[in-house]
Amino acid sequence: MPGFIGKKVGMTSVYSAAGKNIPCTVIEAGPCVVTQIKTTEKDGYQAVQIAFGDKKEKNTSKPMQGHFKKAGVTPKRFIFEVDGFDTEVKLGDVITLSDIFTEGENVDVIGTTKGKGFQGVVKRHGFAGVGESTHGQHNRLRAPGSLGASSDPSRVFPGMRMAGRTGGDRRTVQNLEVVKVLPEENLILIKGAVPGFNGATVLIVK
Repeated sequence: MPGFIGKKVGMTSVYSAAGKNIPCTVIEAGPCVVTQIKTTEKDGYQAVQIAFGDKKEKNTSKPMQGHFKKAGVTPKRFIFEVDGFDTEVKLGDVITLSDIFTEGENVDVIGTTKGKGFQGVVKRHGFAGVGESTHGQHNRLRAPGSLGASSDPSRVFPGMRMAGRTGGDRRTVQNLEVVKVLPEENLILIKGAVPGFNGATVLIVK
């Protein structure tokens, strides 16, 4: 399935024809360039490598400079591989939003969630904590409570919901509706929220 690289701009809302307010995520998508075409004969599988976002040549390694030079494009910051496109593409082709997406269709958006650092069980897992601050509870309001059994098995089983590092995970949100495509401004409006902070890179897959 074809995909497209973009940068999350933020959220807004638009009104449908029926007058309903629809919350949307604004993504600056493309234009992307084709930097490599992988074939079954040479690479063992078929895929199209696309790139997005300019990068200074001095910050690009020598092998990657040669990789981009072979495709006839300037160095790019982000590279992804997608399964392919409905139409045949060639090395160095520029792909725009209107070539792939149409309003009303559903897409999947892949991104990295916001990192929140080390968090307790209330924020990380939604524990309620101790609702009553009386009855001798003076410093246990957000504590996890009992973690495991006693002398048998004398350990905490793997998978126990405990405090730890939260966020920064790769997530896929499926079946989001494309509300509006603005090819002149390289913007696409997708119904609902997508993972990541404003400015994060996301991959939109049909």
